Amino acid sequence: MELWFTEHHTEHVKFSMKVKEQLVNKQSDFQHIAVLDTEEFGRVLTLDGYLMVTEKDEFIYHDMIVHVPMATNLNIKKVLVIGAGDGGTIRELTRYPGIEHIDMVEIDPMVVETCKEYIPQTACSLEDKRVHIYYEDGLKFVRRMRDEYDLIIVDSTDPFGPGEGLFTKEFYGNCYNALNDKGILVNQHESTYYDEYVEAMKRAHQRIKETFAIAKVYQAHIPTYPSGHWLFGFASKHYDPEKDLDVEQWNALGIKTKYYNTKLHLGAFALPNYVKEQLSEYE
Repeated sequence: MELWFTEHHTEHVKFSMKVKEQLVNKQSDFQHIAVLDTEEFGRVLTLDGYLMVTEKDEFIYHDMIVHVPMATNLNIKKVLVIGAGDGGTIRELTRYPGIEHIDMVEIDPMVVETCKEYIPQTACSLEDKRVHIYYEDGLKFVRRMRDEYDLIIVDSTDPFGPGEGLFTKEFYGNCYNALNDKGILVNQHESTYYDEYVEAMKRAHQRIKETFAIAKVYQAHIPTYPSGHWLFGFASKHYDPEKDLDVEQWNALGIKTKYYNTKLHLGAFALPNYVKEQLSEYE
């Protein structure tokens, strides 16, 4: 008998992968958590039936959500990460010796413990002495902060369930206040390929653009995410991710990546026309 995991990308589109074994199947106070060992993508984490991370392609997402802002300002010292229970974003951040302090806010401790045990590929740096983990609502945590961080990374789930509050105008305003005068905000920005995702992306972009002086969108190809075409938002009070990219200094660090490079950094901001048109009503 064959076992398959299937995620509904839309009402009319499904994405499936063959499963060798189900390793975790449990319910936390917030969501259903599963870890599957698959034939093609290795171990896979799902939350409420939605695929969050796979061993095979997680490097693409984590490279692009971390190295784009870091290469824009290599003087970043203090970072806040909201979400990121799988640990991949933390892993990439800890590769920068200049970062002194990382606060990670994850609402569900069971996600972190599950990834530590079953997906150490991403969770391998959560014990770094610079990392401080808080198990609480990211919306409430950031509300208390003022002028605190050089960089905030919102590594959230989609805009429903536990992640819903991380796509509101109030949340982006609180992030603005929590950043210092040159601070950067990066968030996963959904996709625009399927109609079900377009409005969420437009709303997020509008709310960020109303809050920050600089607000741009960049892209990556992530095979297991809906349509494979995924967007990220870059917002800042000061830094422009294209003009302020320091190619020589970033390359001098010698950080070996599987996806990100400084040429791709610039190319990621060259958006397809259909995406630019979808964003243009808020320009």
